[in-house]
Amino acid sequence: VFAGVLGPQLVSHTMDLWQPHIFAASYLAQAAVALVAFVVLMQVKPGRGQEAAQAAPARPLGEIIAQPRFIVAAICGVVSYALMNLVMTSAPLAMKLCGHAVSDSNLAIQWHVMAMYGPSFFTGSLISRFGSPKVIFVGLLLLAGAALVDLSGIEVMTFWIGLILLGVGWNFGFVGATAMVAETHAPSERNKVQAFNDFLVFTTMAVGSFSSGKILTSFGWDAVNQVVFPPLLLAMLALFWLFLRRKQAKMPH
Repeated sequence: VFAGVLGPQLVSHTMDLWQPHIFAASYLAQAAVALVAFVVLMQVKPGRGQEAAQAAPARPLGEIIAQPRFIVAAICGVVSYALMNLVMTSAPLAMKLCGHAVSDSNLAIQWHVMAMYGPSFFTGSLISRFGSPKVIFVGLLLLAGAALVDLSGIEVMTFWIGLILLGVGWNFGFVGATAMVAETHAPSERNKVQAFNDFLVFTTMAVGSFSSGKILTSFGWDAVNQVVFPPLLLAMLALFWLFLRRKQAKMPH
């Protein structure tokens, strides 16, 4: 949440410092922030009991990821993160192409990042109360709502509202999916399962990032948001399939 405020403000105050190279100073400032984060992370020590947990028996990775619950969680996590990144990456460029000021896009990203991480203060409680599938489904609906808002106009406020919905939708969708992944493995299996899940998520996110600019420049801002709907439908169908499986499992035979 703090980064959501610091990052865009850092850009606003450094982007014109190294003329005529706009944003060059911003990259240097970002590198300095990364070094500070590196020093902070070096102070983090592993929690007690991790060695014992890792020494316990563990199932093969293939057996774990073949579980329907893991498959659905992975699909929802990949879709939530990739689509959020696809739209977020294009949004500042689209605002520039629509004639809006860089300061407006910086503020839009600021509110977007705060919307991404601010809900985390209570997302865990919502998952505990309603279950991760329901929280994920709400997140997917919010992502769809963000795309619909973006398609409704090109005013500054439209971009801002769309990016806020996009951030909250990502939080519910991705945090819910991550919680569901955690339900599919034992502590001794955590490292390899989380690593595999992160590989899926961030590989797809990279593809979304590279595709974002190409779609925007070739087909326009509307096309970026229209691309969102098929993957969202896939994730919703996956959740519905999991719901039907659980319902059938509870029925008396």
